[in-house]
Amino acid sequence: MYIKEGNFSLWCDFIERAFIDEGLKELVEKKIVNGATSNPSIFKNAFLNSPAYKEDIESLKNKNKNEKEIYENLAIKDIQKAADLLLHLYKKGDDGFISIEVDPFFCDDAEETVKEGKRLFNAINRQNVMIKVPATNSGYEAMKRLMSEGINVNATLIFSPAQAKRCLDSFEEAKNKSAFGVISIFVSRFDRKMDPLFEEKEIKTAKLGIYNATKIYREIEKRALKNVKALFASTGVKGENLPKSYYITELLYKNSINTAPLETIDAFIETGVKKIKEPIDEKTINDFFDEIERKNINMEKIYDSLLDEGLDAFKIAFKDILKELEKG
Repeated sequence: MYIKEGNFSLWCDFIERAFIDEGLKELVEKKIVNGATSNPSIFKNAFLNSPAYKEDIESLKNKNKNEKEIYENLAIKDIQKAADLLLHLYKKGDDGFISIEVDPFFCDDAEETVKEGKRLFNAINRQNVMIKVPATNSGYEAMKRLMSEGINVNATLIFSPAQAKRCLDSFEEAKNKSAFGVISIFVSRFDRKMDPLFEEKEIKTAKLGIYNATKIYREIEKRALKNVKALFASTGVKGENLPKSYYITELLYKNSINTAPLETIDAFIETGVKKIKEPIDEKTINDFFDEIERKNINMEKIYDSLLDEGLDAFKIAFKDILKELEKG
């Protein structure tokens, strides 16, 4: 737990085998992070660039495993190691979760998402694992069914308040109330995408991601579901115009989680900030979105575009992993 008084958690948005044994272990021991997340893009960088996997890949190929079986074997082994490292936190109610995402090509197939989510959860066989499910129409149904079976769910690629509400509905409708859920609100991608246009139209830059995330956070807090928290994701800063810890310090809200890259975590720790912030007031946020509408910018199109881009990025990364693992 990073700030116990405000129930604010910091998770690491990075997984790699050698790092789990060294870097992640140190971050946990120093009580800097108390959870971790993964996605196909993170695994792509790890599996294809780290020498830690070479021996396992060759061994699995010699056993005639196909490329997806090799991917899952590598991913499951890493998730198990991370889960074991974090288990003591989970047992004392201090998060301690690690997430793994289902095949992104199942994003429009609830049946396959549920089937793969259950299979991965059982294969990993760790109680502090979350199954990551993209927030699509099929994903909402899959979330409900997975949580109904007591499987923890990380609802990912949340860009709009409407998506968050659908996720909350799914969590609320789940028959088993013992499972945990997080709603992963993507933040920095808004500003990277829209700031050039906002500057042109004289709208404040580097604010859309924060204001939109705050609006969604308020919806989650209003629902007050037990075992469900807001998680701010995509919180790394690109470029030099903002402090590297910007998307953590600006969203330091009670009862929330921030999952960030290592560089961002290091920058945040250097600030020494340990005080919870009050969420930005609703009037300020509403005025900002009213200005966007007056200047003929359609937020629904932005939400749809970012979701499509997010899904495509995970699909491309997943396809690249399988393509490289197939070689040889």
